[in-house]
Amino acid sequence: MSALTTARGLARRCSLVFAWLVIAAVLGVLAICVLVPRAGGGTPYTVLTSSMEPDFPPGTLVVVRPVAPEDVSVGDVITFQLVSGRPEVATHRVVAITASPEGTPEFVTRGDANPEPDPTVVVPAQVRGELWYAVPRLGRANQLLGDAGRQALTMLVASGLLAYAGAMVIGSLRDRRREAQARAASARTTSAARRTEVDA
Repeated sequence: MSALTTARGLARRCSLVFAWLVIAAVLGVLAICVLVPRAGGGTPYTVLTSSMEPDFPPGTLVVVRPVAPEDVSVGDVITFQLVSGRPEVATHRVVAITASPEGTPEFVTRGDANPEPDPTVVVPAQVRGELWYAVPRLGRANQLLGDAGRQALTMLVASGLLAYAGAMVIGSLRDRRREAQARAASARTTSAARRTEVDA
């Protein structure tokens, strides 16, 4: 085997390892931002302010799952609508639980970095969920993608993986055929050389 063939084989293996590492990284981000939340009934949000530092700095991806009001405890981190029925949300820690005149729970929340609790209590209708998991810095990617972007990325990655797998299979078959042809040619050359030696 020539040095050139060895170098080409090594370069091919390195490129394959690099490609699989990139694919694994993309799949990891996709799983964290899209697949795991969807499978577990969670919703991803992005921390935009420093109110929950140091544990959840700006840019953190937080994924929350639905929670029953009676299961919320002091110390839990919840995501809630700032105004009931509006899309704007905050993710803060529950520091106290009170009751309304009707007996329904009301949650007093505060950002970990804030000196005072939030000015208004949170009612159950505002609660979007309780913190499931958080990943630093991935929130920016989640925010840039949006719902439509996450779906498109899922389809794109799935299509890319299928295409890549097909290309790998075809390339592997082509390499095997070339190796078989090279072995056959080498065998013919060796056989011809032996016949020449015998004739001589």
